[in-house]
Amino acid sequence: MNYETLKIEFKDSIATVTLNRPAKRNAMNPQMHRDMTHALEELRYDERAAVIVFTGAGTSFCGGMDLKEFFFESKGTPEYDRIGRMAVEWRGRTLRQFPKPTIAMINGFCFGGAFSFVEGCDLAFAADEATFGLSEINFKLFPGGGVSKALANLFRPRDALFYGMTGRKFDGKTATTMGFVNASFPLAQLEMETMTIAKEIAAKDPHALRATKEAYRFSLEMSWDAAISYAFAKENDITLQQKGAWIDEGIGDFLKGEFKPGLESHGAKKKK
Repeated sequence: MNYETLKIEFKDSIATVTLNRPAKRNAMNPQMHRDMTHALEELRYDERAAVIVFTGAGTSFCGGMDLKEFFFESKGTPEYDRIGRMAVEWRGRTLRQFPKPTIAMINGFCFGGAFSFVEGCDLAFAADEATFGLSEINFKLFPGGGVSKALANLFRPRDALFYGMTGRKFDGKTATTMGFVNASFPLAQLEMETMTIAKEIAAKDPHALRATKEAYRFSLEMSWDAAISYAFAKENDITLQQKGAWIDEGIGDFLKGEFKPGLESHGAKKKK
């Protein structure tokens, strides 16, 4: 996979997608949106990747949208609408409905449009030293597009409005306190800690992982009755896909005393 704005590496069933425009703080220009749209479609079916980790080259995760290339140079052209729709789609629907777990590993600057990118991922881990900010208000705009939805989904109301209206910056520890990321670590430990979690997830059953994601995402917008009905249907679906493995092997091996589900993953002892 060769892309102009991305670097993709595979190891231990994990695909690491690195935003690769360090001189521009990995800001998302039109080419990056094209590259990411294509890369995600390829990674969806790539058997080398059970989990996808996103990070940024250099000292930044993502500086948001490339203000010059997208907003200024594309203004009033068909490309502005085309790339805008593409940008919203991959950060929103594509990531939310991606069949494999996705993790944002935020190593540095994370601004504006990158918030919807992070929110679209299933999990997010940041460096304590990472710098977050919603700078739209500083150039007479507001956190629009998918960013407004990201704030509504994950931020506490007071935090969303405070940072949205002031444009003030905050660090990885604050992002953790607000619930925008799962946890933060010192920058020197961020990759090790994130990859440890990614490896743990990659070892789980892929059908169960996908069902976990879908049941959670769709239940958010369902009534209680609809969510229960969906969960039963999904259970039947996963039973069919696994050919009954979660009962015959998962529960069956537990009953044989071969592992303890509350303490370890099925098959973990056999892999050692």
